[in-house]
Amino acid sequence: MERKIKLALVGIGAIARSQHIPVLAASGDFSLAATVSRHEGVEGVANFPDLDALLASDAAVDAVSFCTPPQGRAAMARAALDAGLHVMLEKPPGETVEEVAALARMAEAKGLTLFASWHSREAAGIEPARAWLADKQIKAVRIVWKEDVRVWHPGQEWIWQPGGLGVFDPGINALSIATLILPGALAVEAATLLIPSNCQTPIAADLRLTLDGAPIVSAEFDWRQTGPQSWDIVVETDADPLVLAEGGGRLAIADAPVPLGETREYEGLYRRFAALIHARACDVDLAPLRLVADAFLLAERRTTDAFED
Repeated sequence: MERKIKLALVGIGAIARSQHIPVLAASGDFSLAATVSRHEGVEGVANFPDLDALLASDAAVDAVSFCTPPQGRAAMARAALDAGLHVMLEKPPGETVEEVAALARMAEAKGLTLFASWHSREAAGIEPARAWLADKQIKAVRIVWKEDVRVWHPGQEWIWQPGGLGVFDPGINALSIATLILPGALAVEAATLLIPSNCQTPIAADLRLTLDGAPIVSAEFDWRQTGPQSWDIVVETDADPLVLAEGGGRLAIADAPVPLGETREYEGLYRRFAALIHARACDVDLAPLRLVADAFLLAERRTTDAFED
């Protein structure tokens, strides 16, 4: 039996505590060997105030998983790769497309793993949806991703700064699903961004996209939703309609629910990371991030009311 991969978790915030740490505690592939956090770590695990302190220590670590905001993450990932460590990036993988592409080139040159993870692709309905759509003609696609930012991202000021993506922080989850399940290439045709007067990133966005050149995809992202939250993708085909709901946790075809197992997104991510490490391979799909970058390039920008958390 192979020994467990010793992993350092960088950034001990809400997503690390709710997803990464519980999955690592139960993992047969990884052991949590260290944490990096200026504020708090994990009981019984060595904690370091920054990545430089970890790399300068004698802590035995094979891999690093980054749960920090995207701003400034590329420099830390470069340092980890320089130290001979495999790297996993929480979504979004970075501030820019090129900085992540450069990390991929660096990892490949060193024979190390870089995994740009997209957790929503691990939802239970995603692979069945992809397989069913593979031989269908797509007539229209509607993405509706609307949630309450005060519920899901309270007090996270970095999201409203350059590089923080704003509503595309959850919206990129929808794009990561769409780029995987749809049989064709997506491209942004037009976009409208609503940006609060006191922020640098949008609180809402409407996108028109093409699929293999056909203008048949729309996407609505909104962080001002109260009441029921919406994480839905509706695909009209030449056969039957397909509906992915609850971020991919529910699937229906021709209005009939498809039986699914339990969604265990982060378990799937860490299984994938372990397999990549053993194969000395990389998995860096930048399609979702490119769509967001193109939306920012093409967008009509409109100012809306100031956001107060």
